[in-house]
Amino acid sequence: MKVSLKWLSAYTEVPSDLKAFCDRLDLTGTGVEGVEKTGDHFDRIVVGHVLTCEPHPDSDHMHVVTVDAGEADPVQIVCGAPNIAADIKVPVALVGAELPGDFKIKKSKLRGVASCGMCCSKRELGLGQDHSGIWVLPDDAPVGQSMADYLGAGDTVLDLEITPNRPDCLSMVGMAREVGAMYQQPVAYPLAADVEKLAGATAGEDVADAVTVEVPDAARCPRYTARVIDNVKVGPSPEWLAERVTAAGGRPINNVVDVTNYILYLYGQPLHAFDFAKVAADDGRAHIIVRAAAAGEHLMTLDGEDRELTEDMTVIATPKRAVALAGVMGGENSEVTEETTCVLLESAAFERGRTSRTSRNLGLISESSMRYERGVDDNLCEVVSQAAAALLAEVSGGTVRPGVVDVYGQPTEQIELFFRIPRFVGMMGAEIPDDFIRDILVRLGCAVETTDDPAVLRVLPPTFRPDLEREIDLYEEVLRLWGMDRIPSTLPGGRERVGSRTPEQLTVRLVNDALRASGLNETMTYSFAEPGDIERLRLPAEGLGVAVELLNPLNAEQSVMRQSIVPGLLRSVAYNQSRGVKNIQLYEIGTVFFAAEGRKKAKERKKLAAVMAGALREAAWNAPAVPFDFFDAKGVLENLARELALPKVRFRALSAEEAPHLQPGRAAEMMANGAVIGWVGEIHPLVADAFGAEPPVVAFELDVSALVKHAQPARPYVDVPTFPAVTMDQAFVVGEDVTHEKMVQVMTSAGGKLLESVALFDVYRDAERVGAGKKSMAYSLIWRAPDRTLTSEEVEKAHAKLVAKVEKATGAEVRG
Repeated sequence: MKVSLKWLSAYTEVPSDLKAFCDRLDLTGTGVEGVEKTGDHFDRIVVGHVLTCEPHPDSDHMHVVTVDAGEADPVQIVCGAPNIAADIKVPVALVGAELPGDFKIKKSKLRGVASCGMCCSKRELGLGQDHSGIWVLPDDAPVGQSMADYLGAGDTVLDLEITPNRPDCLSMVGMAREVGAMYQQPVAYPLAADVEKLAGATAGEDVADAVTVEVPDAARCPRYTARVIDNVKVGPSPEWLAERVTAAGGRPINNVVDVTNYILYLYGQPLHAFDFAKVAADDGRAHIIVRAAAAGEHLMTLDGEDRELTEDMTVIATPKRAVALAGVMGGENSEVTEETTCVLLESAAFERGRTSRTSRNLGLISESSMRYERGVDDNLCEVVSQAAAALLAEVSGGTVRPGVVDVYGQPTEQIELFFRIPRFVGMMGAEIPDDFIRDILVRLGCAVETTDDPAVLRVLPPTFRPDLEREIDLYEEVLRLWGMDRIPSTLPGGRERVGSRTPEQLTVRLVNDALRASGLNETMTYSFAEPGDIERLRLPAEGLGVAVELLNPLNAEQSVMRQSIVPGLLRSVAYNQSRGVKNIQLYEIGTVFFAAEGRKKAKERKKLAAVMAGALREAAWNAPAVPFDFFDAKGVLENLARELALPKVRFRALSAEEAPHLQPGRAAEMMANGAVIGWVGEIHPLVADAFGAEPPVVAFELDVSALVKHAQPARPYVDVPTFPAVTMDQAFVVGEDVTHEKMVQVMTSAGGKLLESVALFDVYRDAERVGAGKKSMAYSLIWRAPDRTLTSEEVEKAHAKLVAKVEKATGAEVRG
């Protein structure tokens, strides 16, 4: 939100030290995103006095004028405005000035006549839409004075980051209240004075005779008020009004629209002005209905876009058609134009969540929707409508019909809280005076009363502060305005307790160490995901549950909670590859979310996922870069299994039907002690392409709870061998369908306690020597007894038994 310090100073004193003021705002929770000094765009634009005005010798509509701009000599300018004349005062942009739109004033010739400047209209100065002619200034305007000084346009505008829980600060009055509380100084609230103006502006029949409002569902619209202003003359706004709308970041349009925007910026209450004639029926009465949009219903909004609506959206409608999108934007079919003479003024409160979803689903973020989705106080709708109607009558010459149509189906009630001062002081660890506590709560708009216990305050938070729901919320308000930097640092009481990590924390720590040792870098991706991520990943839906949808998503691309970490990592791969980073090794330990079918309550599960793309190292003169493949990812998992001492680890090959997200023949699931703990493989090229990544990319995803369950951080001690081992090599000829895993399982089972290890050291294929469809697999077997030296007879007997079992179980033949 943009806050003009010049405007803010009309309600409370603004500190002169800008840096200290911004620092204080930051400390109290209102982030300062930027500081802008306005008036710089009026450089070289001054008040000029037209001395002479003669027709252009080669044009029937231009004039050649000489202007006194406060310099040594008059300036000659060629001007095409119809209202240019001698002896008037006008804004003059001299050579070197830069007008809005990056339009620079240079010395030039127009049809052969030199022109050294430009006489300006309001639109050319960015102060309005009037472009019918030169802006004629009052006769007392000082010649040569900078237009910035003349208009009082020199201002400092802060760009503030207002947190979603503080809708009250999305207004000048709210910021004045905040600054007054920060510095404990008086604040002048303009609402009462603005409402008083209404008494002298009312005339005609009662508004209830001209307008009826129907709200079938109070949840969609807790309150809707309507007023009618007759005899309106639509035109340019007064300079003060246009200046304030501009200072708040808006664009002056006309006096009616500018009043609604001014009230929005001032009080935080969005308004909408309808052309009464366009919403009235043939009998001259307007019947307003606040209803759900019909599926497929269309509305042309004020930005010129034809919007297709859904039943979840709320519209303002007549019995014939929708005329506005509630809380977001009005429709073209009811907008105020120069022909408008009667205005229906809406001031309402709409459901926060529905407004937010409508705004984001349509990609239509407006100043109104931004406030409605954070919360608009329904208790202020009517009184702010009074102030707006009075101002609208003042600037348009109209009159306000007496009364108001007010449909108030769901009032927001004040809640009662109790502030226990001793508890607050003990919790904060600082002696904060009682008087300060009471003063701050009152300045923030709370009603504060004493109770029978002097140390307990009865507090009624204002309805414009929906974030004050609990006693602890009041504590936070007092503390942030006292200053958290003023709280002395203390160590928490330990009560002789010794802290330690949980088994899960110990396991996760080992996981991090193992993965970093394998060359992977830890990263963190968003927990929010696109609804189609699982479909793009082609991950089997079995076991994933139902996606958890967000009620108030940041945007349509992040509207559900992630069910897998891999999509986020693949986007990170794509991001790095698009910026020239070829070798990528990333992992993340994070939470995934899912819900059971038909259940709304979400469940969480911690996952470990990693991606590897490119190569382990760059190509060198003596070694090419070898791209990552399935066995690199499998090797990382084997390192991890060794560090965690996972029992009975094995990898089972997955078919294309079981793992459509992985390359066929390069996919497996990891198992420990017979339980599946995750998958590993090369990402299918179609999946990589769906996320913008360049294949090959290998990845894995494991269940952290399964790792914790099967990990054995306290592994049994094995003494250093004291007796020698016997190593024997054995080659088997087997069919191509026999896997290494199967061979190791059979040999391990057959070897018993004497077989210490089995290692494959060669695979050989030759149709003539080995046979078609067969392969030779050579293993190195180590035999050892822990309590004695094995004899050759023992080893030969055990080895022969092993060979016999392998032959029987796999159909292998011993290769000579």
